[in-house]
Amino acid sequence: MDSLDDGFCIIGQDELDEIKEALSTQDMTTAVSKIKDVLEQQDRVELNIAVTGESGSGKSTFVNAFRGLGDEDEGSAKTGPVETTMKQEVYHHPKYDNVKVWDLPGIGTPNFKADEYLKDVQFERYDFFIIIASDRFRECHTKLATEIMKMGKKFYFVRSKIDSNIDAERRKKSFDQGKTLNTIREDCIKELTKIGIANPVVFLISCFELGKYDFNLLEEMMEKELPQHKRHVLMLAIPNITLEINVKKKKALEENIPRVALLSAGLATIPLPGLSVFADLAIVNNEVQRYYSAFGLDDPSLQMLCERSGKTIEELKNVMKSPLHLGINPTTIISLLGAASLYVSENAVEYVCSLVPILGTVVAGGMSYLTISKMLKKALDELAEDAKNVLMASLETEV
Repeated sequence: MDSLDDGFCIIGQDELDEIKEALSTQDMTTAVSKIKDVLEQQDRVELNIAVTGESGSGKSTFVNAFRGLGDEDEGSAKTGPVETTMKQEVYHHPKYDNVKVWDLPGIGTPNFKADEYLKDVQFERYDFFIIIASDRFRECHTKLATEIMKMGKKFYFVRSKIDSNIDAERRKKSFDQGKTLNTIREDCIKELTKIGIANPVVFLISCFELGKYDFNLLEEMMEKELPQHKRHVLMLAIPNITLEINVKKKKALEENIPRVALLSAGLATIPLPGLSVFADLAIVNNEVQRYYSAFGLDDPSLQMLCERSGKTIEELKNVMKSPLHLGINPTTIISLLGAASLYVSENAVEYVCSLVPILGTVVAGGMSYLTISKMLKKALDELAEDAKNVLMASLETEV
């Protein structure tokens, strides 16, 4: 298998041959499975996130919120006022099985030894650590951070339960949310500096209102410090809870369109009657379903959003304007094809083919590449706008 920029795979001849063989024997089920397998190769890239902190700091609630779940949803991590995690527990993302969030045992016991703790929880498996405190950061947090640095891993300090602090301060006549947040942040930084961390960065988070406060800043830092292929996985997995994340999700999905169109172009070079149309429909349908999932527009995601926002599913669906929200059917396919039916000159086709070394200068491949690219771009634009409207409706425009 050859490689494209930053670890993204392009389509190898072996994959094309397998799909061709399945279609030549009229084995459509296998053909569709092969096409999906090629498109989902990048989804096998694992992302392992470790969440740790003192007992009762909100570790398990953060594990759930990061995966878009409430504490009582199916598949959620067990939560409670006392330590409920006796050993590291892995929780898979409900939509992306390759994204694993690990709830680690609580730290802060009198005999806590950071190096032994990290060895016990197999530190090498994690891409980064989230270190959570619900009150003050203490020596156990800095010991752990120092040991993580020695081992060449990234970590992020998160001060949780900010919603409780804001609610308590709101009763005061002199309440100012900005000043309250700055006071909490400065106090955390002062404590961490006093016990040995140089230039600490602290993110203020409410696990029950994840889209507020510093979650966007935390996401930006994680994204910046991950390799490109894992950055893509992170962006798809993070719940679509802010306008900033909505924009980034669209960008991440858009970057994948050339790779998807490349599969269509490769299949267009195989001389089998009807293959191009059949394969393109399978490709478009599969990719649009990925858009639904990433933006949280599928029915299970919308239902969970309704439970948190108090809206009905009809209210949320009413703000979705794209015909695609009704699903992939002949009408929506014709709509997408209409957007892609532009005149393509011979020079444009040759230019596209020059970007696709695996195809050489096959004109059919270039035409198919352009058509699928246009169809998917239109679908992505429409669904990203729907996702934005749903988000604003669920929060009554307070985003």
